[in-house]
Amino acid sequence: MSKTRIDENPALLMKWDPLFSRRADTASPLKCAMKNPLPGMPLIRAALILLVFGMAKAGSAEKKAAAGTKSWAIPRGGNALQGRVPEAVPRKPRVKWDAVLDGPVTGDAAIADGTVYVGTVMGTFYALNLETGKERWKFETEDTIDAPPTVGLGKVFIGSSDRFFYCLDQETGKEIWKYEGADKFVGGGLLVRSPDNREDWMVVNGYDGTCRALRTKDGSEAWTYESAQPINGTPALVNGRTVVLGGCDALVHVIDVTNGKAVKEVQVDAEIIGTVATMGSMVYCANYGNQLVAVDTKQKKPKWVYEDKDFGFYAAPALNDELVFIGSRDKHLHAVNRENGKRVWRVKTGSRIDGGAIVFRDAVVVGSGDGRLYALKPSDGSEIWRLDLGEGISSDLAFANGCIVVGGSDGSLFCVEGQ
Repeated sequence: MSKTRIDENPALLMKWDPLFSRRADTASPLKCAMKNPLPGMPLIRAALILLVFGMAKAGSAEKKAAAGTKSWAIPRGGNALQGRVPEAVPRKPRVKWDAVLDGPVTGDAAIADGTVYVGTVMGTFYALNLETGKERWKFETEDTIDAPPTVGLGKVFIGSSDRFFYCLDQETGKEIWKYEGADKFVGGGLLVRSPDNREDWMVVNGYDGTCRALRTKDGSEAWTYESAQPINGTPALVNGRTVVLGGCDALVHVIDVTNGKAVKEVQVDAEIIGTVATMGSMVYCANYGNQLVAVDTKQKKPKWVYEDKDFGFYAAPALNDELVFIGSRDKHLHAVNRENGKRVWRVKTGSRIDGGAIVFRDAVVVGSGDGRLYALKPSDGSEIWRLDLGEGISSDLAFANGCIVVGGSDGSLFCVEGQ
């Protein structure tokens, strides 16, 4: 296991699946048609047919290109919790709308079916129109909502510090069921299918130290897994078989998703603060020892540790194939080599970074407590653009339909689009 300290100042150093790919044919029927027009067909008519055919293909390609990311229904954008977007970052950003909510937003939003879902520290959970920011419905809980929502199956799932985990109707916001834990819920949930393929489960962590699989139809327990200390973050699903989470017991827990039984535990140096990020068997997490830690769930010890002696990492990590991106209370966004834990670059902002970044094909975007969004090149951290929102940002970013959605410390929710 190697350790790299930030104060040592080392020298500066996606597996992206394309949304669309096309195989080049060995022969082009268009060229053949031009060389050998059909007998008796006037050249002008053949040209018109080819023009229409070409326009149809171009229109189809444009529709595919415009499709992009249509939802952000799961925390961090997917079960692996990578915070990854398989498309280009919006350029020339501007605020499409900002909605004034009843309190600051500390948890990230979900986006699905043209609606943004987000909670506030006042305990109110909102559904807003993605195009206009207008309220569609709201639901009141009894305490702060720090957790991100999950949307699916016509339902919205959200945890609150009032000790309840709620299932709401996606269209109306009406309560379908609620589950009471022994302490607050500050992490989001994962939707998984039961092993017998007969029912759907919501897997969620609780601050009471328990990870639960709840049946989405009624909130009853399918299984529970108990740890010795509180669990803050959202669990990850790895290879469709194991649930991975970090706990305040300073352990990375690997759990069989089918029955909730422990598969493995890996010890780190300090309590794990929040949500992990995963890629294959690798897990990346921050802890109270001011460390970013890489754990291979196939091994017994961490692979590497990236360390800051003075400032903590409270943000969720974001990943691409080569790098781990994480914000720090030292005001910097850090880019760390995913294989060896060496720093590649860091970029300073005007305040601490507690929210998780998102990684586009050509940029990493992060919000800072200084009220700005920063878009940086993943390779070297050079700035692409910045946008001043006028409110401190501590929540993770969400993205869908060409829009970045993020909450502010003064109670605004911002929707940012490219021009």
